[in-house]
Amino acid sequence: MYHIAVHFEVPADRREEFIAVAREDAEKSIANEPGSLRFEVIEDADNPNKIYLNEAYADEAAFDVHLNGPYAAKFFELIQGWAVGPTWLIKGTRIS
Repeated sequence: MYHIAVHFEVPADRREEFIAVAREDAEKSIANEPGSLRFEVIEDADNPNKIYLNEAYADEAAFDVHLNGPYAAKFFELIQGWAVGPTWLIKGTRIS
């Protein structure tokens, strides 16, 4: 299983918009991309304007499908110019 975790810094006045856009990406990816297994939107405990995306895919190829697909493209298009990120925290394959 391939995992990624990133975070974004989001302006306070656009926080709810970012969350809505990220949740739409998550819901559509899980529903329509067979290799997308988990997509969580997480608020930082100390900074509510730092939002984490914690995702899991069947393998790296499935992540590439997601990253090059319509839902990720729409996500990045909608947050362009005001959200800072992604800052990569994790990118790799789980060791069983």
